[in-house]
Amino acid sequence: MEFLLILHSSLRFVVLFLLIYVIVKSYIGWQNKSVFDKINDKASLFLMIFTHTQLLLGTLLYFIMGKYQNINMKDPMSRYWGMEHLVIMLIAIVLITLARIQSKKIVDSEGKFKKLFIFNGIALFLILMGITMSK
Repeated sequence: MEFLLILHSSLRFVVLFLLIYVIVKSYIGWQNKSVFDKINDKASLFLMIFTHTQLLLGTLLYFIMGKYQNINMKDPMSRYWGMEHLVIMLIAIVLITLARIQSKKIVDSEGKFKKLFIFNGIALFLILMGITMSK
């Protein structure tokens, strides 16, 4: 269990790096009306893969640690780890996944960049909000 927790905690930096990278590249591509190339496509793919890996690890931790069993809504830490973290991160993962799926359906590069920027930007905001809530 300790290994899973360390892996989950460490992998968040990879996800954050990829998320920021995709957001910055998308904004630049959108503003400069660049061509959406294989590098942009692979970056959003790897972001989705690593995000889903985080989801898998988080789900394993959630059930192994039994966070779903004794959620005390009056205790801020219990409520955060048992409910709030789960819901916020799940919404962010859905947004990252939708960004990837929707951008694949769009034909023009500008639309792809715009969709990736907006959805991933909201996901980043949620993730950062979720991280700061744990303090």
